[in-house]
Amino acid sequence: MHAMFVLRISLVRAGRRIIPSRSKLKMTLQNGSVISDQNCSSSTDVKANSLHWDLTPEEMIRRTELLIRRIKQAYDSVGTVDLGKVCFDNTLQVLADAKSDYAASRHVLDFPQFVSPCKEVRLASTEADKCLSDFDVEVSMRADVFQRLLALQEKQSSDLLPESKRLLGRLIKLGKRNGLHLSKEIQVEIKSISKQISKLSIDFNQNVNEENTVLSFSLEELAGLAESYVNGLERTEDGLYEVTLAYPHYFPLMKRCHVPETRRKMEAAFHSRCKNANTAILEQLIELRAKLAKLLGFTNHANYMLEMTMAENSENVAQFLGELYKKLKPVGEQERLYLLSLKQAECKRRGLVFDGQIHAWDMPYYMNLVEQVKFAVDKDKLIEYFPLEVVTEGLLNIYQDLLGLKFQQVANAHVWHNSVKLYSVLDYENGDEIGRFYLDLHPRKGKYGHAACFGLQPGCLGNDGKRRIPVAAMVANFTKPTSNWPSLLQHHEVETFFHEFGHVMHEICSRTRYAEFSGTQVETDFVEVPSQMLENWVWEKEPLRRMSRHYKDGSPIPDSLLNKLIASRVANTGLMNLRQIVLSKADQSLHTKDSADTAAEFAKHSKEILGIPATPGTNMTASFSHLAGGYDGQYYSYLWSEVYSMDIFFSRFKKEGIMNPKVGKEYRRVVLEAGGSMDGMDMLRTFLGRDPCQDAFIQCKGLSQKMTEQNS
Repeated sequence: MHAMFVLRISLVRAGRRIIPSRSKLKMTLQNGSVISDQNCSSSTDVKANSLHWDLTPEEMIRRTELLIRRIKQAYDSVGTVDLGKVCFDNTLQVLADAKSDYAASRHVLDFPQFVSPCKEVRLASTEADKCLSDFDVEVSMRADVFQRLLALQEKQSSDLLPESKRLLGRLIKLGKRNGLHLSKEIQVEIKSISKQISKLSIDFNQNVNEENTVLSFSLEELAGLAESYVNGLERTEDGLYEVTLAYPHYFPLMKRCHVPETRRKMEAAFHSRCKNANTAILEQLIELRAKLAKLLGFTNHANYMLEMTMAENSENVAQFLGELYKKLKPVGEQERLYLLSLKQAECKRRGLVFDGQIHAWDMPYYMNLVEQVKFAVDKDKLIEYFPLEVVTEGLLNIYQDLLGLKFQQVANAHVWHNSVKLYSVLDYENGDEIGRFYLDLHPRKGKYGHAACFGLQPGCLGNDGKRRIPVAAMVANFTKPTSNWPSLLQHHEVETFFHEFGHVMHEICSRTRYAEFSGTQVETDFVEVPSQMLENWVWEKEPLRRMSRHYKDGSPIPDSLLNKLIASRVANTGLMNLRQIVLSKADQSLHTKDSADTAAEFAKHSKEILGIPATPGTNMTASFSHLAGGYDGQYYSYLWSEVYSMDIFFSRFKKEGIMNPKVGKEYRRVVLEAGGSMDGMDMLRTFLGRDPCQDAFIQCKGLSQKMTEQNS
């Protein structure tokens, strides 16, 4: 489960939410074909092709102004309805149509900041995002609209459709969470603080996106790294190799480089990204969030954020993390001591001084060594079986078969960069187009540096009553192919691909009435459930065979290598999950205080929970994008939702067949199509036929077996 060690924003939620040569392995989708953008029906063009990626900075600003004006008019019309004449059509329906229009129009303006190859466009998109985020605050503080919603609830609530009733209840709850039931003076202060928070969050993430540190090393300093890795690096004039802090450079080096000093320099640089600017921003955000929570009657920001989740409050989160920590602590300590023994042996073998400690720059290296020593996983050999083209072909075919879908690549598609591909998604049974998705898989200068799913257009009913199809993008940073070398993926990157594409399917398969509930608009601690559940497929033989072929001769992975890989799933279980607890507890700690020293807070939890100190002078929270990307006070949700995702997989798919289309279609209908139109717990109970439990999670982590070994 190496992907857990990578800080990846698996999903971007809040509001926004040239290749020289190809491998000779051609992609062919089962039941698939390539369609031209011109071949799509006119009705599809209206529904799907409203996304333009060639806007100039000036056009972006103009469109932003027009969009704000248009949506404001809709809210004004609701805010001026006579209270005695309030009805569904002149309030809730008008707001629902406005929200649909806004969500469908916004992302051509705020998404380019993450992917445009042009810096001027990225900057204009960031400015558009700031304007729209300010407008979001204005709209959320419309007391006149809030009064009309209260009137509608009193007057007509019982006559509404279930989803309409849910929308009304949600909008009223959000109004109260924005203080619309409080005095005018407090509302003014709330609005001011909310705008500051919004601007600072955008600045934080822009700093991370634009970060471009490069370190230079000699060939000797890169000892242990594969020839393919070194050959892919740029060279300086004096012959040194340039290594960036982007994932495809950073993580392979940290796992494979024999030279501790090289790893130390890289780790220190990686966890010092944006340190000066973003430490100040994050600490200001923590103070503003605490102040806002108090104004709204909450004891702290974490409790404010958790009110809308399955966990409900910080006490429940603390209990969940505490109980899991107790189970993990002895396992993690045992693993840490084993890493120490590996380090001692390595130092002796290489003639290095053994200092008796595991440092932050040692962790990825020795954890990787555990897999080689204990499980004999030959990663140099394994990577040769995962060319990106083959993985993509296999992954898309698995999702098609499992969920009853058909993907068609759109030829001559309008995209933001020529390496991006667009696919149309059809229902396999009736042939109807149900959505579209983009794949943007390689790093570029100024591009978003993690792996994420971005919802670009909601799937909901338009104001004409016709269904608007959802559109999403998967953005990742897999190694680029070169003229003489294909793009090869590590197994943990295959897992990341499967996970993120799970979010894409959640966006694409949803069939809700309202944009407010489309796709991944669910509780934060449920949002990872569908994608985490689908990660299990990359640890099973049949799907792994479908996603792999040797890049030279197309031969399958040998059984021995496959068996070792699958067995290695429980490698470093304790440390991997304790790392997640460090991040979750640090997040909770920062957001249950009125102010905080972020570097010290993270260092404290790392030392106490992992037994490994943070490197002096670093501050990983300064590039911990979750804290400014919608997961503040809610990072625990990765572990929380994994409990449910494992229950779903082991109780239904593993039991009834991992490629069983009957179970897959039921899953699509009950979980994916519902979006946020039902509570997560209700979806779980419907699909499982009972209340969820932790047994599968404990079993999958190998904890039950490891705890038994320790107690025997």
